[in-house]
Amino acid sequence: MTSISPAEPIAEPRLPATRLLWFLIFRLARALGSWWDWWFGLVSLLLVLAILTTIPIVQLLTLGYLLESGARVASTGRLRDGFIGIRQVSRLGSVALGSWLLLWPVRYVSDIWYSSYLIAPGSSETTGWLIFLLVLLVLILVQIAWACFRGGRLRHFFWPAPLRMKRELFLRGKYVRCRDGVWDFVSTMRLGYYFVRGWQGFLGAAIWLLVPILLFIGATVFPYPLGLLSGITGTGLLCFVLPKLPFLQLQAAVEGNLKATLNTRYIRKLSGRAPLMFSLAITVTLTFALPLYLLKIELTPREVFVLPSLVFVVFSFPSRLLTGWALSRAYRHPQRRHFVFRWMSRLLSISVVAAYVLFIFFTRYTSWYGHWSLLEQHAFIVPVPF
Repeated sequence: MTSISPAEPIAEPRLPATRLLWFLIFRLARALGSWWDWWFGLVSLLLVLAILTTIPIVQLLTLGYLLESGARVASTGRLRDGFIGIRQVSRLGSVALGSWLLLWPVRYVSDIWYSSYLIAPGSSETTGWLIFLLVLLVLILVQIAWACFRGGRLRHFFWPAPLRMKRELFLRGKYVRCRDGVWDFVSTMRLGYYFVRGWQGFLGAAIWLLVPILLFIGATVFPYPLGLLSGITGTGLLCFVLPKLPFLQLQAAVEGNLKATLNTRYIRKLSGRAPLMFSLAITVTLTFALPLYLLKIELTPREVFVLPSLVFVVFSFPSRLLTGWALSRAYRHPQRRHFVFRWMSRLLSISVVAAYVLFIFFTRYTSWYGHWSLLEQHAFIVPVPF
């Protein structure tokens, strides 16, 4: 009889070491690229918001974006949801930076041509530099348009992909695809939505702040004792309004209804569910607003308007996110906290608000616009230093 040998185990197929190494390198490169794209988008977003704040009326887009970011954090409870449109704005930043870098040779050649024109206007060298400048400008503009057509990533501006360009030249429907792509990109930014959201937030804050601030200004405008009475009344109203106003604005953004800005009873109810988070949010909001008054001591030159605006946006963004996070904590906890925590948070909020009101009282003597600068409550209205 013949003996039957047991079956040998089948070895599982393994990737070669070289392929595995290249696979890991590829995954790492993709992760680093995604990380770079996100952070580049965040920097671009802050710059775009800072530029928008320098334009009257358009600056409501910045306020609308900040309110929408805080509202999304309040709805989901995740801070990462407050960074809206990072990838889209990263494309805008890539287009701006890539175009700026590609135009450097044009600027250099333009300076040479202009210098030659000043020395010898009708010489052959000047004509040659002019022809070279025009040819270079056309090539650079074609490369910029081609990079935007490919997606607008930063690498697209420095590698023309000639084979793909050759294929695209013979394909039909290029204009339609380009038009639809631009329209889809612009529509996803929802500029009208953010403008309406910013207008609602501005109007809601103005309703609450206008009378207290005017009475607060009257402390130094009206004669004694009317000025003293006006100052005391304005201070009391500000101490009542300021602890609730950031949450009222975000609650209105969550509900999409301006009437929610007036519902102080609901905000008082929510503050009892997460008292420590509410006091922390109002503390950060008012504390981050204090250093920004230093930028109002002197009138900002027009050439550097965007720099102080960038500082204002950088300080305002975390405050809105933290305020939304405090609201999300209150949404998830239906029961009121112990009265010890509630009163501790109230005492902390009152002390912070009192210190803030005392600080802004003296800013009328250091600000460029005097006591009328008190109307520029950047922590609640438009985050601009002017």
